[in-house]
Amino acid sequence: MQIVEVNTQKDRNEFIGFPKRLYKDDPYWVCMLDPEVEATFDPEKNNNFRHGEASRWILIDDHGRTIGRIAAFYDRVRSEVYRQRTGGIGYFEVIDNRQAAFALFDTGKAWLASHGMEAMDGPVNFGENDSNWGLLVDGFMQQGYGMPYHKKYYREFFEAYGFRNYYEQYSYHREVRGKDGKIVEFPPRIMKIAEWLTNRPGYSFRHFEIAKKDKFVSDFVEVYNSAWAVFKEDFIPLAPEVLDATFRKAKAVIDEDIIWFAYYNLKPIAFFILLPDVNQIIKPFRGKLNFWNMIRFVWAKWTHKMTRMRAIVGGVHPAHQNTGVESAIFYKLYGEFKFKPWYKELELSWVGDFNPKMTAIYEALGATRAKTHVTFRYMINDKIDFMRYKDEMAWKDGPEPVSRNGEQ
Repeated sequence: MQIVEVNTQKDRNEFIGFPKRLYKDDPYWVCMLDPEVEATFDPEKNNNFRHGEASRWILIDDHGRTIGRIAAFYDRVRSEVYRQRTGGIGYFEVIDNRQAAFALFDTGKAWLASHGMEAMDGPVNFGENDSNWGLLVDGFMQQGYGMPYHKKYYREFFEAYGFRNYYEQYSYHREVRGKDGKIVEFPPRIMKIAEWLTNRPGYSFRHFEIAKKDKFVSDFVEVYNSAWAVFKEDFIPLAPEVLDATFRKAKAVIDEDIIWFAYYNLKPIAFFILLPDVNQIIKPFRGKLNFWNMIRFVWAKWTHKMTRMRAIVGGVHPAHQNTGVESAIFYKLYGEFKFKPWYKELELSWVGDFNPKMTAIYEALGATRAKTHVTFRYMINDKIDFMRYKDEMAWKDGPEPVSRNGEQ
């Protein structure tokens, strides 16, 4: 077997083409769009290159056939906030062969170690964690757009190599309409709390409008940066121009009526962003976004072939958490669902095992856990103790832990 760094157009084609062959008989796999994959590794299109680096490889067998691929990357800012410098591996795909899998892991580990990393997380994304993050270990069904799908045998490879469960990610599903076409009501308690809050003085709610995008981008950034700064250890404040670019890219699929913001005395305090599930219509594209597929896309959108929504991100300002504002936003969404009969299902993904409050909210809404992904961590520097993410959150204000060999 031979590891080849991806540098040429032929290599790039193999990096993109290998999963299409690997999953060709799997009815649940949906191919990422080729331009999206390439954009991840393009410094002009991926803002993470401003303070990070990435490399990728394909694995070739003795007959010249591609049998695996992997990427490795790190963010200099994020890597420094952990107890140890931490990078990531992702875009991992391989045939059912442990030796091949380990060769790919070895390559990613060596590259990260050469750049000063002491741990590697995977499989993760060289970007935000709402997309291509975690290994699917339960719920092998068609995933929502941005949620990764994997071979069942990958888990054994990760665990046998020495990766450990850093945190679990849960995707919840909830029916919007039953088989009879009637809307499925939210639990009475949620409706009561929501109605009470929406009628309180000072509270107001608005859905997203493309024409007023700049205001909503500003509101999103204000809430997001306030909410996540106190929760996420590797948090980097979101810049408005980054979010603006994301909204522009998603303009073709945005449904303004299912993106909601909450305000108190006209100041933004919460948001929930739902997007129609593009995976329902791009599956036959096999990664290609050519002229014919763009026509198919427009037709599928306007004939409402996207019947599922994915809640990709939400946030509540710390000062307004536990007030019921989340319920109030879903109450507003419920009002929109009544007039959009093509929406049948809502996916809430994802929520970490370290976030019991959000898990409780989803379950209170009547959603059930449908899928589990795992973000694994491997300690390149084995003198540093492994800790799960929720244990790190509890520990981070305490003393330095004792390592396995007894050294501080």
